[in-house]
Amino acid sequence: MNPKSGATSDSISKRKYPFIDAHIHLDHYEEKARHRLLKEAANQELQALIGVSMHLASSKDNLALAGQYPGLVVPCFGYHPEQPVPSPEDTETLLAWIESHASSMAAVGEIGLPYYSRIEAEERGEAFDLQPYIALLDRFLELAGKLGKPVVLHAVYEDADLVCDRLERYGIEQAHFHWFKGSERTVRRMAERGYYVSFTPDILYEPEIIDLARRYPADLVMAETDGPWPFEGPYAGQPTHPGMVRDVAAAWARLQGITDEEGCRILYNNTRRFYGL
Repeated sequence: MNPKSGATSDSISKRKYPFIDAHIHLDHYEEKARHRLLKEAANQELQALIGVSMHLASSKDNLALAGQYPGLVVPCFGYHPEQPVPSPEDTETLLAWIESHASSMAAVGEIGLPYYSRIEAEERGEAFDLQPYIALLDRFLELAGKLGKPVVLHAVYEDADLVCDRLERYGIEQAHFHWFKGSERTVRRMAERGYYVSFTPDILYEPEIIDLARRYPADLVMAETDGPWPFEGPYAGQPTHPGMVRDVAAAWARLQGITDEEGCRILYNNTRRFYGL
């Protein structure tokens, strides 16, 4: 990466600080691009990539990648909420598969609530029933509690409050809200309960994320790319690569008024602690 910004990824790279991409959809990359970036990752001090899943096929793909790249790809299994709720039969099949492969996964995820799908439907004047999604989320949280696994969450704005309610209901204490956005009240609630958040490369240019990065407790933050999701600002037109977490770490360190080295160390150790690496 060589973004046209004040990021200090080159200097960080030369110092060989370790990094972890805390949230990436590896199975969404084209096969050649995926294997290329995984090979590059080991040469860029990326010690682990937390590969989250969309559904059963995605979970199986991430499990296979973990077998091909042991230690580097750390899989999580779940069902992304920004898609139609699966049939009862498909839900049971996925839950059973996850339970039978629990020893191979770091967390249950990606799971959560469909904020963007709901907003888009409402803007079209269409009704949107959130209850089936809440019921599905409950099933995953119940399973995570049974297995003693952390959860990786897609939950922003008012949906985050609903998810916090469900986490408390099921006694889930280890929760990672990826690419989070929300109200001050929700931020305080999450921080008080020790929930983690992760920042993407938009920490370099998105005011809402910059503000959150300044305020959220330093021991509860991580760096992610959510690749292959594309970014704007200095990354416009660039394919998303897990190496971008270097820039996330450097940007977060500047916002905290600490050195790049210290910032990288904190984010790296936070991610290792949460995912048990």
